[in-house]
Amino acid sequence: MTDRLGARSGLPGARPVRFRRRVVIEDLQGLLFASPWLVGLFIFFVMPMAWSLWLSLTSYNIVRPAHFIGLGNFIEMIGDPLIVQSLKVTTLFAIISVPLNLGLGLAVALLLNQKVKLIAMWRTIFYAPSIVSGVAIALLWEWLLNGRFGLINYALDVLFGITGPDWLNDGSTALVAYVLMSAWTIGPSMLINLAALQGVPTSLYEAASIDGANTWHRFRFITVPTISPVIFFNLIIGIIAALQSFTQFFVMTDGGPNNSTLTFMLYLYNIAFQNLRMGYGSAMAWLLFVYLALLTAIVFKTSQWVHYESPKR
Repeated sequence: MTDRLGARSGLPGARPVRFRRRVVIEDLQGLLFASPWLVGLFIFFVMPMAWSLWLSLTSYNIVRPAHFIGLGNFIEMIGDPLIVQSLKVTTLFAIISVPLNLGLGLAVALLLNQKVKLIAMWRTIFYAPSIVSGVAIALLWEWLLNGRFGLINYALDVLFGITGPDWLNDGSTALVAYVLMSAWTIGPSMLINLAALQGVPTSLYEAASIDGANTWHRFRFITVPTISPVIFFNLIIGIIAALQSFTQFFVMTDGGPNNSTLTFMLYLYNIAFQNLRMGYGSAMAWLLFVYLALLTAIVFKTSQWVHYESPKR
């Protein structure tokens, strides 16, 4: 009653009431504008994850109703040799390809950050492979890596007199071929690095040059620390993408030869969509989720090399 009288008469109590009402109205408006995204998040992300978690505790093959078996799928994974093999292949691929792509992406970004003629054309050329379909890239590289008439082996023979291996049909070189192919799509990493490089203040380079710093010193003590948050971002995204590699492995070798290219996502696909073991496949998906979360936590824990700009006071 006092608040109502205050609101009508302009007493001091009226202002807090109007302020609280305005805050509530603004909160409701914010939720209203965000509701399409929140609804999409719940329908297309939260609900499928919850359903997948339930399926991981069941035996389900689409044809018959799901049968609850508790931790049976996770216990079965402990004795599955292909789980260990697929995790090994996926981890090895990530360990080699991610640093390679980070280095190449930064190197190309440095080159494309120079003031030269037709720089826009060169940036487009280096980024273009990233927008090509994964299947198209896989078919192209399957021809390039062909052991009998592939262009790579032809170049090795003509330029160096070396007889190239049968890349995709040899277990010792198949994964190496995929690592080489992964360098084809450094476009996103290059573009993000390029944007970060253009944000480095030129005054820092000028001051370092006055102090006698050479090109290497400027790169090591100015460029890398300044763009280290972007490098860290590319590292996290690269790890997540490498551990979920599927398309090229499925199209080119389907896990062969002798499971030397059997990635975890490819094995999950075979289990869930070829053998129709949806419960076991869901359990594998949650294993990959936990594995990714642990690796990401380790990377964040060891990110002391990342330098963030101090907030202005």
